[in-house]
Amino acid sequence: MKLINIKTALISLSFFMVVNQGFGQQGTVVIDQDDDITKLLEYKKDVKTTNLYKIQLDFGSRSEAMALRQKFENTFSQWPSELVYETPNYKVWVGNFSTRLEADIALLEIKKKFSKAMVFEPKKDD
Repeated sequence: MKLINIKTALISLSFFMVVNQGFGQQGTVVIDQDDDITKLLEYKKDVKTTNLYKIQLDFGSRSEAMALRQKFENTFSQWPSELVYETPNYKVWVGNFSTRLEADIALLEIKKKFSKAMVFEPKKDD
């Protein structure tokens, strides 16, 4: 009888130890993140720290390039544009695309209005 009680106690103890181990790692993780981190990540996208791709709309005189850039900004506001001077032409460059695929997808949309647009990878400033 005593042997049965000891066996029952050991089995019960083993059972409770196994059950306790199964539920030992429960909890909730809450991330309290400063809003400035999101702004910093957006800023980092615009900084030239990786290989970026851009779209060149066209090139020409300063007045032509400025008019082209204004037309682009009125049509597509989702991508940043810039006027770049490379002797003897002014060029209109669009976007900071992190992958070639992302640039090609944007190019499909841009080519509907600007047929001379092309994707390129600008030279890095060392």
